[in-house]
Amino acid sequence: MITKVRPTSYEHFMETYQQIAPEHFNFAFDVVDAKAAASPQQKAMIHLDDHGVRREYTFDFFARESSRLANSLKGQGIGKGDTVMLILYRRVEFWVAMLALHKLGAVAIPTPSLLTTHDIVQRVNVANVKCMIVEDSIVSRVDAARKDCAGIRLYVQVGGDAAAPGWELYEPFVAQGSDQFSRPDDCADGDDPLLIFFSSGTTGPPKMVEHTHTYPLGHVMTGVYWHDLEPGDIHLTVADTGWGKAVWGKFYGQWMADAIVFVYDFRGKFSPSNLLTAISQNKVTSFCAPPTVYRFLIREDLAAYDLSALRHCTTAGELLNYSVFHTWEELVGLPIYEGYGQTETSLQIATFPCMKPKPGSIGKPVPGWDIVLLDSEDNVCPPGVEGEICVKIKEGKPFGLMDGYLKEPEKTADATRNGYYRTGDKAWMDEDGYFWFMGRVDDVIKSSGYRIGPFEVESALVAHDAVVEAAVTGLPDPLRGQAVKATIVLAPGFEPSETLTRELQNYVKKVTAPYKYPRVIEYVTDLPKTISGKIKRADIRARDLENMK
Repeated sequence: MITKVRPTSYEHFMETYQQIAPEHFNFAFDVVDAKAAASPQQKAMIHLDDHGVRREYTFDFFARESSRLANSLKGQGIGKGDTVMLILYRRVEFWVAMLALHKLGAVAIPTPSLLTTHDIVQRVNVANVKCMIVEDSIVSRVDAARKDCAGIRLYVQVGGDAAAPGWELYEPFVAQGSDQFSRPDDCADGDDPLLIFFSSGTTGPPKMVEHTHTYPLGHVMTGVYWHDLEPGDIHLTVADTGWGKAVWGKFYGQWMADAIVFVYDFRGKFSPSNLLTAISQNKVTSFCAPPTVYRFLIREDLAAYDLSALRHCTTAGELLNYSVFHTWEELVGLPIYEGYGQTETSLQIATFPCMKPKPGSIGKPVPGWDIVLLDSEDNVCPPGVEGEICVKIKEGKPFGLMDGYLKEPEKTADATRNGYYRTGDKAWMDEDGYFWFMGRVDDVIKSSGYRIGPFEVESALVAHDAVVEAAVTGLPDPLRGQAVKATIVLAPGFEPSETLTRELQNYVKKVTAPYKYPRVIEYVTDLPKTISGKIKRADIRARDLENMK
């Protein structure tokens, strides 16, 4: 049980909060099994599947089922240090499998369901995967990769009436194992490897981001403080289990806060009305989603849903548009607290309940994270001057920072040179100490002596009724160096035209600095994205350069 600090201000928070550093920490044993032993019937999860079936699960369930799976995997030779790939959507088995691997000391690789066969082969071989635990709907794709994945010893299929050839069916496989799994003498903990995330690949091939068993401790800040969770709260983070945001919002920090994780395992196209119904009927108290989701929600008739249980809202993943912030606050009565982090980190910068949110600002540095903005010569930038977001690590790394890029020592060394972890993201800080995100270092546009972050222009564009999505990039220009270009997906009912282009340009001039308006607008049906849904601005720039030849 964590004793929650209740600061009256950000300064008070920084003064009073201390990072807890338990020795030999292993989340599965020290949190989940400990809670199961103390309060077996304490509710851990509410799960709602795509058919509307609602189930509740206790910590005792997760402790016992993860022990069964750990024993069954151990019986097939999977052990400490072995890498295991999970492709499980938002199934309960994802949480069971993660805990089982933590107990074994095996290294989990949460993986998106959208990977192609080629992607699977590449990731399996570079990570030396020994076992795959996969939903039945993904099995055929994995089977197509098997001939090129010689190192895998065990395939486990989750779901379906019968196992595909060469696969173990999950339920009978798990049933073989005892529901008791004692902590091994050589238990994985502390600085032992815990999991690997593949980065989203917005600027190049995905990197293997390795985290250790101290990583969950970084999410005390996420769940207890940023999500503002109290024991018994019901928290929903909209995220797929193939990405790091799932363990940010659906696992470590929430259970350490004694909250209940609400999982909505919808499949196919996202439905705002279905999500609002789920929040309403299940009395969700704390909610986190990317700004895109909030944009869809405010287009619904929010008065038709009972959101009275909801008391705290957060967002991360992209810049929150100020019009979305104000509309949500007006309709729901709650502000949205922004946060910033990466696959390589836990929460680094955030707006906490003890702070007044500034729409569009990602907040202030999280306690335990010594963050500065550095220019190209490693000088600390004063307020108002943009720089790269960097974390001081000379005196030690904060909980939640990666161990490194696996098998890429040169990239690890470059990202951690001269005593700083370098995020590759740019921001500026105002006089009050709030940070304002600008984008990746390569995404910042240099036009006529101005430096323009794509997010602020995108934020202005998506506030217009005609725009569903926008990507802003720099286009080579002989006079300006770069011209601001917007690639836009229009909302239903709107058609590209010169009149609309002028209207959007004038709209941006009104809501942000006039020099930031897009001089070029291209209308498209969709934007190039990573499988995690992040816009690949580098692809747009590359295509534009090719078209200019």
